[in-house]
Amino acid sequence: MIYSGHLEMPWLLATVTSAINLIFFGVIVYFNLYYLFPKYLKEKNLWIHIGLLLAGAIILTPIKTLSLFYASSGNTRLQSFYIQNQLYIFLSTFFVALSSTIYQIMTEWVKQQRDKKELENKTLQSELNFLKSQINPHFLFNTLNSLYALSLKKSDKAPEMVLRLAEMMRYMLYECNEKEVLLQKELTYLENYLEMEKIRHGQKVDIQYQVSGKIEKQRISPLLFIPFLENAFKHGISQQLEPGFINLTLTIDENRLQMELVNSKSSQGPRANASNSGGIGLINVKRRMEILYPTQHTIVIHETPNTYTVNLQLTLHQHEVLHTPVANTAKTKRMLYSQSSLILFLIQECI
Repeated sequence: MIYSGHLEMPWLLATVTSAINLIFFGVIVYFNLYYLFPKYLKEKNLWIHIGLLLAGAIILTPIKTLSLFYASSGNTRLQSFYIQNQLYIFLSTFFVALSSTIYQIMTEWVKQQRDKKELENKTLQSELNFLKSQINPHFLFNTLNSLYALSLKKSDKAPEMVLRLAEMMRYMLYECNEKEVLLQKELTYLENYLEMEKIRHGQKVDIQYQVSGKIEKQRISPLLFIPFLENAFKHGISQQLEPGFINLTLTIDENRLQMELVNSKSSQGPRANASNSGGIGLINVKRRMEILYPTQHTIVIHETPNTYTVNLQLTLHQHEVLHTPVANTAKTKRMLYSQSSLILFLIQECI
């Protein structure tokens, strides 16, 4: 014998009663999830939604009561129990329907949070790819101008510049598509860049570069320092008629890096952070830092009539930490192959 509530009933009748309960609960739940919820609650009509749930429970209560009544044929005590407890049947039906609404709201909220997070990641990745794409073409454009100037002068320094450019492009092609690279490789890239600028500017600029500290397995996002140097050369040195200077100092302490970049500038020239065609600007550089190192960096910029100073402090990593997935690696390689082929062709034509 099986008990249902306060009443004792045979197992067959208990099974039939349970089946009837499941059928009516299923009806109200599916009606709610597939019609009421998407039509009313998603449209912010909460009270209409609750009102229709109440109406549905009210309509189903007598039908369910009759079904239980006829299923209990011959058991007058049980039939009387169902007639007298229709309020309980109504409340249980409404409670199940309301529970399905709460469950669906929680499910939708979790889905929205997941979709929102994915969208934020895609937005950050797209923005980072855009900022990064502005760096490589700008650098190649400046280098091509330098090579063109040397080729016009028939300078013996042009082959050396081509070799350094090839090494730098190899770095951009095979290393820079990773989210983080070894710090040592990034510093080698910086050295090549500064050597090329020394060849380009000659005695016009005094370039000092110093690295102190122990470099081991620290990792860093690629091409992180080049925008600051480009800004110093483009908006500082290039605006001066008299000889200028650029001093770059990097201090490395385990997982911390401090960069100090000081460049001279003309007191009559444009501001170092002024917008200019072809430059990515310090605004974009700061934005890139916010994406890559949101809470792990500080940038302090100080400007005087004759100098421009950038102080950057950054937390490094001892192992590879992927902030965002790498996208379009093959496309980036094709772009760099195309650009390198164009540069080498123009060099051969000019020399």
